[in-house]
Amino acid sequence: MAWLRDTPGHTYDYLVDVTAVEYRDRERPLEVVYGLRSLSRRADLRVKVELDSQGDLTVDSVVPLWRGADWLEREVYDMFGITFRGHPDLRRILMWETYAEGYPLRKDFPLRGRFSRAEQVRQALAASPEAHYSLEELSIADAYEELPADMKERLRRGTRGELPDSE
Repeated sequence: MAWLRDTPGHTYDYLVDVTAVEYRDRERPLEVVYGLRSLSRRADLRVKVELDSQGDLTVDSVVPLWRGADWLEREVYDMFGITFRGHPDLRRILMWETYAEGYPLRKDFPLRGRFSRAEQVRQALAASPEAHYSLEELSIADAYEELPADMKERLRRGTRGELPDSE
């Protein structure tokens, strides 16, 4: 990368972007993609580094060459789990520091949305007996027994606030 930046005739002196892509159908499915621009030559270049998802997900940081790569590399680390060797401050930037559920833009990240616990219990109770439950849903249904009686009644009726006194 230093050669692309410093060699006369190339001089890709501007880093446009650093991102990553994951393809399911490739032997080496992860790519780190660098977008470079030569302002003097009005030329663009895209550099791709392929990584094996089963191997070491580490590439050299380009922050010493382009300071603008700092937050871009942190974002790729946070969303894909790719480590940048030599980065001065590689830590999460979008997710909180203690987030331990994986990397949100990876293909192996679970797609299932999350609901509030009360909504999960209500859905579990409303499901037909023939429905197939996951272990998570079964554990939520078991938690229903521990709820206070007034909350069970609100869930049964589908109300969020207090029940009216007239009933």
